[in-house]
Amino acid sequence: MSESLRILVIEDDPSINEVVCAHLTRQGHCCVGAFSGTEGMLHLEHGGGSVPFDLVITDLMLPGMTGEDVVGRIRAASATLPIIVISARITPADKVMLLTLGADDYLTKPFDLDELTARVNVQMRHRRRAAGEDAAAPGPAGSEGFAALGPADSEGVAARAGDGSPATLGATAPDIPVPANSRLSLRFRDWELDPDGHTFAVAGEPVALTRTEFNILELLMARPQKVFTKQELFELAWGEPYSVEDSTVNVHISNLRRKLKPTGTDGYLQTVWGLGYKLSLD
Repeated sequence: MSESLRILVIEDDPSINEVVCAHLTRQGHCCVGAFSGTEGMLHLEHGGGSVPFDLVITDLMLPGMTGEDVVGRIRAASATLPIIVISARITPADKVMLLTLGADDYLTKPFDLDELTARVNVQMRHRRRAAGEDAAAPGPAGSEGFAALGPADSEGVAARAGDGSPATLGATAPDIPVPANSRLSLRFRDWELDPDGHTFAVAGEPVALTRTEFNILELLMARPQKVFTKQELFELAWGEPYSVEDSTVNVHISNLRRKLKPTGTDGYLQTVWGLGYKLSLD
């Protein structure tokens, strides 16, 4: 074990909370258990002691503050703190919603503990890569924004910044509401995507996309700093199981680049060799 993480586990089922914490502790990590969303946010707002958390694992079905609220509050305070969601209720629509809110990964209950370890290790690799690319951000990922959080309440705030950057939390912010039956428009550099109107434009000029192309861009624009694997893109955009031999994702990315080339923004779609795709911030 080359690196030990400080992990916050938010799970209201005591047996699952105990098993997950015990397993991760055996892997060399330091775990803190919380049994409600409100308790979890209190740990985060107080920094989990003197050392910030490096990773959060949370259930969705929590008493008081929901898992969705927890994800939204965390991501609004920190653009970099990794979040893994575990839940029995993860449909393709749930996955899209969670990634849009800011979750980095998800596991469907019941899950194998070895798979959880693998998911944690993936976040460790992403964290090391991000630390190497951003020398101006010392210390563990995700420690920057929680000092500004107000007291955790039972309502929660499912707010996020449209460009993936940190935002200040506050229930009175009128510019970032999250209506129950509506999704926020997404903006990335010259791109603008309206999920409700199902429109996509580059520098104000509309670009016609298929439903699947639209779904792919929505996922990428919701988390511009995240590398999406081909499996993630396929399962979320198509809602079907992924086959390693399937080249469908590559074909659709190629089609997107072809459509975007006349706008000069096809380079926004970046291939991360051996991993998948992300958006280029350069």
